[in-house]
Amino acid sequence: MRERLDLEAGPVAVGTLVGLAGLLFLSAPVVDPVPIGSLRVHPLALSVVVLAVGFALGTVVFYRRGQRLFAFAHGIFGLAWVGIAAGTAVGSGTLVIGAVMLVVAGCGFFVSRSAR
Repeated sequence: MRERLDLEAGPVAVGTLVGLAGLLFLSAPVVDPVPIGSLRVHPLALSVVVLAVGFALGTVVFYRRGQRLFAFAHGIFGLAWVGIAAGTAVGSGTLVIGAVMLVVAGCGFFVSRSAR
């Protein structure tokens, strides 16, 4: 008998967005900028935005499932990726460096939590 696959919409949506961000990142060297309205956006920039959306959605999905630590992690890294995207868009190196520092601090926090 065939086993039925039971998928939940929230985690599937998060995984799809993160996967799409990865594909956009990998396609950057071989794909020309994509027209979005009057702008031409490089796939690398799109990957950062899609990853930020995936992390933000993950925050909500994990919080609703009662997994607060995972929700917190997604929130920290979602905020960091938004900072990287916004800093790049407005040309603020300070914002990009601050966002990268948030990623490093978040990684340090979660590594110290796992060591306990």
